Amino acid sequence: MKFRAASIAFAVASGAVARTFTVYNGCPFTIWPAMFTDLNVGSAVPDYQTGWEAAAYTHVTFSVPNNWAAGRIWASQSNQRHRRARRDCNFSSNPGPNSCLDGGCNGGLECDPHTGTGVPPASLAEFTLSAGDGPDYYDVSLVDGYNLPVRIDNDKGCGVASCPVDLGPNCPSALKGPLDSTGFPVGCKSACDANIGGNSADSPNCCSGSHNTPATCPPSGVAYYSYFKSNCPNSYVYAYDESSGTALWTCSGSLEADYTITFCPPS
Repeated sequence: MKFRAASIAFAVASGAVARTFTVYNGCPFTIWPAMFTDLNVGSAVPDYQTGWEAAAYTHVTFSVPNNWAAGRIWASQSNQRHRRARRDCNFSSNPGPNSCLDGGCNGGLECDPHTGTGVPPASLAEFTLSAGDGPDYYDVSLVDGYNLPVRIDNDKGCGVASCPVDLGPNCPSALKGPLDSTGFPVGCKSACDANIGGNSADSPNCCSGSHNTPATCPPSGVAYYSYFKSNCPNSYVYAYDESSGTALWTCSGSLEADYTITFCPPS
């Protein structure tokens, strides 16, 4: 808490505006949230570590610069049946992207600031905040697949992005995995990550190659689109899902909204 207070004081002294982000673990088990900023897009980063352990029903609160761009938050969890996130994690003897069965990252517990984007499948909370008169953009993305229910709330009455249900049990067999030591699926892959069709370089499921525009990559051509979208209509399901009207959410930047990311939100 002393670190956060010092960061806020610095932000005020320098004339910068900081937002407050809260990451809450609503799951009845420990998870390991992680955070990444695409430094090719912007240099502003939150004042918190890029990975941490979160016990059941606990939260952390930290400051995020008003111009945070291309940021994402996701989570992983321990080796227990029916528990999903960064899973089967062993950070001490196996640091790196394979530290966890899914959701791991370069760096292990704390993701590398340049390359620690996270290993699919993983449910993502994504943000690009406005430092001026434009909107904040945020979404819950299943483009990299699903591993944990997640919701994004704010304190200004703007829209709620969410995938609040467990997509694992009914995940189509072609998308299930990876599997834990008992054979239980700890994630539900996207059709792209599962390489449905066999050619990810030119695929309607990946919106790649000859399918790399909204016109040539409609949702009707994405395998299992309806499974994800019907269960989580307020989430971002594939690369051009903005046409659905319920994928990408906005909030006026002038409101300077604070955000709460909840893993395992109440259904």
